[in-house]
Amino acid sequence: MQLYNKLSAKERAELIDKAGKNRLTLSFYQYAKIGNPRVFRDHLFITWDALDVLGRIYVAHEGINGQLSLPADRFNEFKAHLDTITFLKDIRLNIAVEQDNKSFLKLKVKVRNKIVADGLNDATFDVTNKGIHVGAKQFNNLIEDEKTVLVDMRNHYESEIGHFKNAITPDVDTFRESLDIIEDDLKTHKEDKNLVMYCTGGIRCEKASAYFKHKGFKNVYQLEGGIIEYARQVKEEHLENKFLGQNFVFDDRRAERISADVIANCHQCGTPFDVHTNCANEACHLLFIQCDSCKETNENCCSTNCMEINRLPYEEQKELRKGQGNSNDIFKKGRSEALKFK
Repeated sequence: MQLYNKLSAKERAELIDKAGKNRLTLSFYQYAKIGNPRVFRDHLFITWDALDVLGRIYVAHEGINGQLSLPADRFNEFKAHLDTITFLKDIRLNIAVEQDNKSFLKLKVKVRNKIVADGLNDATFDVTNKGIHVGAKQFNNLIEDEKTVLVDMRNHYESEIGHFKNAITPDVDTFRESLDIIEDDLKTHKEDKNLVMYCTGGIRCEKASAYFKHKGFKNVYQLEGGIIEYARQVKEEHLENKFLGQNFVFDDRRAERISADVIANCHQCGTPFDVHTNCANEACHLLFIQCDSCKETNENCCSTNCMEINRLPYEEQKELRKGQGNSNDIFKKGRSEALKFK
């Protein structure tokens, strides 16, 4: 019985082209007690592989976090399967603002310690005592209130290309880093301010809102469904869009455009630009913003050194990469001394 993806990204891309079907990209999450994540993981893989689901799904004792794509004509089958799982019945599915048939090219269902790497000890506070969920209309009203502090719970490379106006955007690499920074910065306003948070799809705010309530914040709110659901409601209800720029997403699309505003700059020349790329040198693979002109000049690399390495024969590049591994110590996101305009 097949329990793991056996096709390469290239082979899967060819199959998608050959099928000629439109695919839907969507995401969802749910905190729930899962007794045996491994068994649940295998069940999901077998069922979803048969539905031609592709994506990245994390399963843990605390719940599930999924970003995936599937053929549009099989959506009802997929939804029907979710409804057979007690804690996933009628769950909100965040449908992507911008669709791409190749947003995901493999099905990966992984068992993790947590569905989001928050670094928190959940036993030390009540994770179910969450903040108040608000929709787009109430959110717009809240963030115009002078008593509100609006906080972006995402990382620096996400907020750099898009965020809500007047939001605090912590310059952090991880979600866990932002929690202590935010608490320290706002410690004098735990009772007299509204703490309003948002993230991509809502999952980070679920845990963060409970954490901040535990830390003494009295008025805690979170954007229901995150930026993805906000964009849908704004369009559907004809509301004012208060989000500027693009929403960073964790698939091959890299971002969804929420507004026409370009609030970021090319990290190499400084011209207004907001599209991320990965350095072509596989030993670097740095995620950074690179305009079309710099992409051509620098051969899709972040530095002269990487450009020189990328020109070497592939076997020589492999030799240089030996012993480096593939960890976050190597693959940074937007942090490099070679980038003049970061």
